[in-house]
Amino acid sequence: MRLWVLLTGLVVMTGCATGRPMGGSVISSGYRYSPLTPAAAPKAPLSVVAAPSPAPRKQVRPPPPTARREDVLATARELVGSRKVKVAGRTWPDDCTGFVEGVYSRAGVSFRGAGVAGDNGVTALYRYARDHGRVFTRGKPKPGDLVFFRETYDQNRDGRRNDGLTHVGLVDEVESDGTVVVIHRVKRGVVRYRMNLAKPSLRRDPRTGEVLNDMLRVPGAGKMPVLTGQLFASYGSVLPESKPTKSTAVARR
Repeated sequence: MRLWVLLTGLVVMTGCATGRPMGGSVISSGYRYSPLTPAAAPKAPLSVVAAPSPAPRKQVRPPPPTARREDVLATARELVGSRKVKVAGRTWPDDCTGFVEGVYSRAGVSFRGAGVAGDNGVTALYRYARDHGRVFTRGKPKPGDLVFFRETYDQNRDGRRNDGLTHVGLVDEVESDGTVVVIHRVKRGVVRYRMNLAKPSLRRDPRTGEVLNDMLRVPGAGKMPVLTGQLFASYGSVLPESKPTKSTAVARR
């Protein structure tokens, strides 16, 4: 009896010590993932640094003041329809994080050094946004902001929803009804998807038939969440606000 109690205690302590990944929680098991999104740096994080120690970890450089949302958005829009992420002559990894890194490089933003040991690329980007900007779930995002999703594929292949943040894109525009258009890299290339957080479980508007939420993962056993609105984790803002042009400033007077 004492041995059983001791072993149970060890299991509990191990689970508490490891903690759960950002954006993830264990909800159920015994179902199969079938992802539509490519793996987000499954073999190595975006950038691995040593685990926190008594010495403070070197901080990542914040975005330069010249970083412009317009440059990021223009580059992202130019890549829609492409299978390769090629920006200014440089080819980036063909996954969601490579796409974000590539388009943000046009604004002089580098995410290098943002991750810690054990992070995947998406989590590293999340840490950067948290440390050098802000992450949020409520309110209206701005074009160029990051969009983080969870559980879009079974990264550790254990059949459970405990993988945390696994996919990232960026906001292209926000429509009048609140639907957010997202540009991101999926298996078939760089595409636009739609997401409506007011109706996260609706694929289409029953009245108009318009798509409200695109599918991020193929439905599996157990009818688990598969739509963009259902798998949304947070937004991330790291770019300075766009300065109004002279014509815009005159119009506002």
